[in-house]
Amino acid sequence: MTSTDLAVSQSDILNTYYADNAKKLHKAVDRILCRFGGLSGKDTDDFYSLANEVFTDVIKRYDYKQPFDGFLYSCLSNKIMSEITKRNREKRKADRMAVSLDAANGEEEELSLLDFLPSDFDTFEEAAKRQESGKYQDKVERYISKLSNRQVSILNLLIDGYEPYEIRKILKISPKEYADSMQIMRSYENVKILF
Repeated sequence: MTSTDLAVSQSDILNTYYADNAKKLHKAVDRILCRFGGLSGKDTDDFYSLANEVFTDVIKRYDYKQPFDGFLYSCLSNKIMSEITKRNREKRKADRMAVSLDAANGEEEELSLLDFLPSDFDTFEEAAKRQESGKYQDKVERYISKLSNRQVSILNLLIDGYEPYEIRKILKISPKEYADSMQIMRSYENVKILF
């Protein structure tokens, strides 16, 4: 084929695929994407843009020894599959910057991040407020009876004004054990008795 024939043929292919707002190219992409679920309109637009890039590359590499439609379809299919694999791989990557709330704040410090999180509700403060009037003594006793010995010790030390890191040191427990005990003590199942 001469360069003039090649240019005319490429122009014909271009006109065929991009006529009517690239309807034929979009149809080829849609046929490939129909095998996958969970794609939004934005994803589809991204794949249409990718198809434009692939089309540009394919029309340059086309050798006229096979049908253009089949050549384009196989190149589009390969590129779209690669892109979907890449996107899914990104979703599976672990967040290496994630930090556990139970992790100690520093090597020498015994505070965890959980100790620094503010809470608008303090179980012990609420219990103390209601206890002052004397009406809730039996409820507090029932609450305490549901706790383990370690949890009762933690509760008593909290009432005495000790900080979490001091409590862990006194009771010789890890930050994780402390956090687990606090979580159980604050659980709705236990706290509902107080109200």
